[in-house]
Amino acid sequence: MRILLAEDERKVAEHLRVGLVAEGYAVDVAGDGDEALWLAESNTYDAMLLDITMPHKDGITVVRLLRRKKILTPVIFITARDDVENKVRGLDAGGDDYLTKPFSIVELLARLRAVLRRQRPQATTTLRVGDLELDLISHAAQRGGVAIELTPREFALLEFLMSNSPKPVGKTAIVEHVWDQHFDSETNVVNVYIKMLRRKIDLPAMPPLIHTVRGVGFALREDEP
Repeated sequence: MRILLAEDERKVAEHLRVGLVAEGYAVDVAGDGDEALWLAESNTYDAMLLDITMPHKDGITVVRLLRRKKILTPVIFITARDDVENKVRGLDAGGDDYLTKPFSIVELLARLRAVLRRQRPQATTTLRVGDLELDLISHAAQRGGVAIELTPREFALLEFLMSNSPKPVGKTAIVEHVWDQHFDSETNVVNVYIKMLRRKIDLPAMPPLIHTVRGVGFALREDEP
């Protein structure tokens, strides 16, 4: 999933970015409110982590402006302010949760999973396509009852393919959702990761699930039309 992180303290931003990327998230980082607003209006994110105190525009102002434009992406405020008034202001502006610094990356990840679940309550925590299953909480994958070991990036790619199944997704969409905004879209790393996934998912004697759709990209589905 793709996350927007707005934090003006570089060390804090890098610490959070590394922790999120290690869990398979694609992360775009903004250093001030104006940049955060521009990125949020220009891209599609699954969630946003916004510091309240930022240069140019504070996090609460950014959320108010986004909500006026009907951009309803879940928002978790991260801030050193722990007074009730600012928590209320942030939630009333359209925020979904609030974390006070310092906090552990483990707690941030748990709250992030929680707001994402609330965003689509009809969804389960497990994706299934045929005999392939992906647990979004434990990050466990299996096909036909056989466990599959995935790296965080492989997990993110498989989750994106399964979430869009049976529709095909293009390389550009894969790059935008599985990697970050600075990723070189001209590289062949998508093909490399698709090949790695095929080796793990499309096991011998099993019908293939990952298909190449010429001129479009890749699709994960039970049969090739």
